[in-house]
Amino acid sequence: MDLPEAPLEVQPPGGVTLVNFDTILHTDAQPFTETVQLLNRQITFDIEPSEFTWTLGDGRTLTTTDPGRAWRAGLPMDEYVSHRYAEAGTVRLQLTTTWSARWRLPNGPWRPVAGTVEIASPPQDLEITTARPQLVSYD
Repeated sequence: MDLPEAPLEVQPPGGVTLVNFDTILHTDAQPFTETVQLLNRQITFDIEPSEFTWTLGDGRTLTTTDPGRAWRAGLPMDEYVSHRYAEAGTVRLQLTTTWSARWRLPNGPWRPVAGTVEIASPPQDLEITTARPQLVSYD
């Protein structure tokens, strides 16, 4: 059974963020159900992402059970999965999604599937830059 790749999304978009600026990370990994035939028996699997490991490219990783969310006006920063980079440079980001499952025969009890499966997203480069304020006159 194929598991979906959970693509890594970064905000601000465009592959560039700022030093000491909250960079928001999220993915669209959703639980799903799959039914298969095995030895003339119908088996239903309930599959869900159980853990997300965000490799941040600056020597740090962040592990969450939250897939994060895209930025929305009015939502406080503690509602996001985010990271602040302390230094300018280029980093390579990657997301590894851990999938867990349970199974059952028709009308039977749910039973856990032993073990998990990890699927890595394609890596993304992110440029961290320093903003330089500039005063301008509107006269």
